[in-house]
Amino acid sequence: MTEDNNGKTYSFDTCSECKLHCCQNANPPLTFNRKKTLSNYVVSQKIPLQSLFAEEEYSHSAADADGICVFYNKETKKCRVHQVKPETCRAGPVTFDINPQTRKVEFFLKKTEICALSQELYVDEKRLNAHLEIAKAEILRLICQLDAKALRAILKISEPQTFKIGENELPTDVLLKLGIE
Repeated sequence: MTEDNNGKTYSFDTCSECKLHCCQNANPPLTFNRKKTLSNYVVSQKIPLQSLFAEEEYSHSAADADGICVFYNKETKKCRVHQVKPETCRAGPVTFDINPQTRKVEFFLKKTEICALSQELYVDEKRLNAHLEIAKAEILRLICQLDAKALRAILKISEPQTFKIGENELPTDVLLKLGIE
């Protein structure tokens, strides 16, 4: 969301009050390009971080012992890399899945039990639609840039506390890389 509210973003007012924030145990997937952008930003802004990334089934931001993203500042309750944060962070609370039968990427909104921002968006159709357009663009960029192995690993992650709010045709290159005919 880009609307400014007295120096805070629309979502900051809601998200800063959250007790179970999306910066914990989220592991946002990172492409090679996003890792390079994040690394350069951390250096240019002189952000004192040692370990930025974790490599498991896919690359994602590193986390502390409590599972909180290294880019989250616990004191300010803000993202230290907000200007260049990962695509799924920009898309939140919108998430995605790929349906091989329909050959579409499906977009889901997190339920209000796990995300207060979802409620704020859900009751304001104009803001939801504006955010959904941003989320779709970010998610499509991500799935186009991830390799097939990373994308398959991400698609295994269950997100039952969501509901479908839209879908788009999958780009041909994504269909090919996932072997969807």
